[in-house]
Amino acid sequence: MRASRMVPATLALLTFSPLALWAQEGEAATGGGRSLFNINFGLSTWTILVFLLLLAALAKWAWGPILAAVEAREKGIQGALDEAAERNEEASRLLEEQRQQLADARRQASELLAQGKAAGERVRKEIEEKARDEAQGIVERARHEIERERDRAIEQLRRESVDLALAAAAHLLHERLDQQADRALVERYLEELPEKGGARA
Repeated sequence: MRASRMVPATLALLTFSPLALWAQEGEAATGGGRSLFNINFGLSTWTILVFLLLLAALAKWAWGPILAAVEAREKGIQGALDEAAERNEEASRLLEEQRQQLADARRQASELLAQGKAAGERVRKEIEEKARDEAQGIVERARHEIERERDRAIEQLRRESVDLALAAAAHLLHERLDQQADRALVERYLEELPEKGGARA
């Protein structure tokens, strides 16, 4: 783009250069003295003509590709900058999404921890209640078992007492003795009573 601006400026400069040179030549001629710079008008004309032809050839074949390459390079750089900006925005968006997902994961983890603690507390209470119920059931069963054993022992003592009473009555009925003999029989029976009770127990 700068080269396309330079072409008109160069042409204007070359157009006014011969006029300046002719003016210098006229001053030298009228002054009658020899100028420091002697300019050959024919040589200058051919130089300008060659320069203009070279400038036209460059404008036609060289500046177009150069300008196209420069513009392509500029577009490439601009495209890279735009892509970098888009990627930067995408990275910022992804970073924000990542932060939100991380915050969500932390929130879910804290909720899961709270639920786990609550579930653990419920299980602990259920286990305690079950253990308490089982212990109470064991105590109740033991109490009933003790009562059954006590009733069974009392029943057995009753039967043994009846057996002892029947045995004592049988001794009294089979032996007809006097009062002194009855007393001796009862005393002997009383002496044997602990031994019989111990043997039956």
